[in-house]
Formats: sequence, structure tokens, C-alpha cells
Amino acid sequence: MTRDEYGAAYQEGYRSTVRFLVSRGSTWDDAEETAQAAWTRGWERLGQLRDPQMVLTWMNSIALNIDRSFFRRKPLLHTLPEIPTTPKINFAAIDVERILQCSRKRDRFVLQRHYLEGFTTQEIASERDWSKAAVRSRLLRARRSAGQRIGRVVRERNTGLGPDAAAAA
Repeated sequence: MTRDEYGAAYQEGYRSTVRFLVSRGSTWDDAEETAQAAWTRGWERLGQLRDPQMVLTWMNSIALNIDRSFFRRKPLLHTLPEIPTTPKINFAAIDVERILQCSRKRDRFVLQRHYLEGFTTQEIASERDWSKAAVRSRLLRARRSAGQRIGRVVRERNTGLGPDAAAAA
């Protein structure tokens, strides 16, 4: 096969080789690179081609072998890189706000001071002239009360019924 004949075969068969590789599961970009490598390797070993009529079949087999060897070397499982991101929305603040809305007015003060503003039980106690035990007790009751109220709201939403029907269910 002459240089011109091989050039003509390349122009006619390159896209066929790419489509052949894509049909075997390669991506279009990988198939183009593999087909290019196969046609280059075919040019380097043109003396091994016995029948010029079979050049496309020969190229496709070379391309398939290159593709298979690539997949053998390529790891099957990739570990995904860690991409550090910071949340754009503070969901915790939204949740706390909803909990405070479900809480009773007398419990709201203790919950807000402790969880939102970061006051310790000692600071809240000295501010209100309560004991630390009283603050801890009020926090416990406020959390329980808020939890019960949130549970009721969730049941109402899940059942699609109003407050009276959800309480009876």
C-alpha cells in the first residue's frame, strides 16, 4: 500500500473507526484519540498489512486493542476529590427560628438566650436572679415542650388534617 493509498484510506476510514469505538462504549473524545493512535500505529507497521482491502478492519482491531489496554490500565473506581464548600444558607438558624416560633413565650427567652446568643446557664441565672438549677430545669422543660409542639405540627402536615383532627388521630 502506498502513502497516497493509506492517506485516502485514512480520510475514508477515520470517522468509521471513531464510530466503531463509540459503539463499543468509549466516549467521543476518547474514541477520537484512540482512533488517531491506531491509524498512527498502522502507518508505523504498514508492512504487516497483507491485504490493502482489509485496512479498515485492521485499523479497527488495532484501535480496539489500544482501547482495551487503556481500560486495563485505567482504575475501575475513582475516589472523588474533596471539594471544600461552605453552605450559603444557614439552615440551623432557620430551624432554631422555627423551634422558637413553636415554643411558648415564657420558654422562648431561655431558649433564645442559651442557644442563639450563647449565654451559659450561670449568666442567665445571674441576669434573672434564678439559680443555675432553675435555668437547667426551664431549659429542659422548654426543649420538651418545643419538641411536643413540633411533633404536633409535623403530624398535622403529614396527615393533611387540621390541628383538631391530628390530635384525635
